[in-house]
Amino acid sequence: MKVLLVEDDQFHASYMEDTLAEALPEVTEIYHALRGDEAEKEARAIGIEAVVMDLRMAHRNGIEAARTLWTERPETRILFWSNYADEAYLRGIAGIVPEDSAYGYVLKTAPRDRLKLALRAVLVEGQIMVDREIHRLQKRSASPRTALDDSEYAVLLDLAIGLQDRLIAERRGMSLRTVQNRLLALYDKLGVDDETAEGVALNKRVRALNRALVTRTLNIETLEAAQRDFERWQAGRS
Repeated sequence: MKVLLVEDDQFHASYMEDTLAEALPEVTEIYHALRGDEAEKEARAIGIEAVVMDLRMAHRNGIEAARTLWTERPETRILFWSNYADEAYLRGIAGIVPEDSAYGYVLKTAPRDRLKLALRAVLVEGQIMVDREIHRLQKRSASPRTALDDSEYAVLLDLAIGLQDRLIAERRGMSLRTVQNRLLALYDKLGVDDETAEGVALNKRVRALNRALVTRTLNIETLEAAQRDFERWQAGRS
């Protein structure tokens, strides 16, 4: 069994290699990539179907790399391994997992025994396994009172990269009124009120972005990916 380890930190890479050797004696070779774009090339060249993927990397993050791997080989089994349990990552993964694909999401702070269980469950047995702390985040973000639905989240992404309402409406295929209703809903769910400072109203769009970053509903990788997606859309529009 060949495994591709995508990790840009040497300490974590060494730790994972040791854990793989302990947990999966059937592993014959471990290939290593430092970045998402390198992972895509390695997987393509070698025909890898078992991957341990860091999420936060320079140049191309784990979600973007996983999207490419799953597009080319939907049967690829991927265990995401990260320091972060951001809602932005959960949404990113949920949006790209092919139907019936095996995947997992475990934190780097997880005990070694739990990590070994996750490696076997996902890479060998083809199961879905998500860390307990991430499950707690999923439950919290699933509350109807605070959870953004997909259309609200899409509008939030467009707001975060600076788009005005009319361009959001065009891009998302919504009416202007629908965009404005989505904005009101996400302001409410993010806890953005009619705030003032010394009698001057604060900018709700900026406050919404601030709240989304503080609560990890968005993160820097999500914003970078949103900008790239917008640039591709804009290029196809002209």
